[in-house]
Amino acid sequence: MYGHNRGVRVAVTLEQCWHDVPGGTGVYGVELVRELVGLTGLDVVGVAGRHRRPPTAGFEPPVDVKALPLAGPLLYEGWLRLDWPRVEAATGAVDVVHATSIIPAATSVPLVVTVHDLAFLHDPSHFTRRGVDVFRRSVERVKRRASRVICVSQATLDDCLANGFDVERLRCVENGVRAGVVSDTTVRNTRTQYRLPDRYLLFVGTIEPRKNLARLLEAHATLGDRIPDLVIVGATGWGESLKTPEASRGRVHSLGFVPAGDLAALYAGAEALCYPSIREGFGLPILESMAHGTPVVTSANGATEEVAGGAAILVNPLDVASIADGILRVIEQRDALSGRARDRANQLSWRRTAELTREVYAEAAADGPRSRR
Repeated sequence: MYGHNRGVRVAVTLEQCWHDVPGGTGVYGVELVRELVGLTGLDVVGVAGRHRRPPTAGFEPPVDVKALPLAGPLLYEGWLRLDWPRVEAATGAVDVVHATSIIPAATSVPLVVTVHDLAFLHDPSHFTRRGVDVFRRSVERVKRRASRVICVSQATLDDCLANGFDVERLRCVENGVRAGVVSDTTVRNTRTQYRLPDRYLLFVGTIEPRKNLARLLEAHATLGDRIPDLVIVGATGWGESLKTPEASRGRVHSLGFVPAGDLAALYAGAEALCYPSIREGFGLPILESMAHGTPVVTSANGATEEVAGGAAILVNPLDVASIADGILRVIEQRDALSGRARDRANQLSWRRTAELTREVYAEAAADGPRSRR
């Protein structure tokens, strides 16, 4: 169906924009589509379930979204168990369907699936039982049905290889970042709005076990007033409630979900981002922080080290003393790390991600759909 005389019409799944906590896959879907619609050779349409409410604030799709008859968990189960409803029933004829999360959409045309991570295979306890079940079934279906599998990092691609994916269908297409300038006035006003001190450390991420907040809080407590307060930004996920150690009482500020505009100012005003996550497929906050010249302390090995690109302080996320030492070092080396952080962020953009993704669409369209076994 793909021809040299016309572009590819691609349907992109955006169901995660209606999740209570869209997370990194929500950011990915919105930012990718925002760039895809500006590229030549593509006609992009969004697809999601039929919802009675608008998308989650801050995750509004930047493209027209066609509605399928099911939504949420029912839609996912329909896709996995019944191979229904077909995306084309809502969008009309398309050349490629792109599932922007690991749950593969039902379609009769070539399917591209983005795998962000396989963390649920390594430590299922970091996820809900239902989530692990859905993800496991999704993996097996993706292996059979996807014409191409986009991995957001080399670490994720290596993990896919280790778990039985065909190397010929895997493509590494890294996430990007949207660099923006935040004025000093905006930083000050945002700090005042959230009643924060002049100097603070920042954590950004969904509140869930694999983000390793318990050890970060313990490391912060051990350092006492030698370091700034800790600001925690992120929607509540599951399985973890914040318990501030006695030694840090009054010095930890939990803001919950923060709108994108305010988040940029919080990044820009922070002394450093503390992101000692146990396992990530990418780690968008690392890159988002670096785009504002804010240095990062994050976990050694895996995707977080890959994304940091030699521009961050690396720690053992399972060792509180290592995290504490990393915090001290990132503060001491802040000026030197700031420039390196900006340089690293400048290497990755959502436009680059979109251009590489367009190439994957062309490959998938040229190959045709795989068997619908």
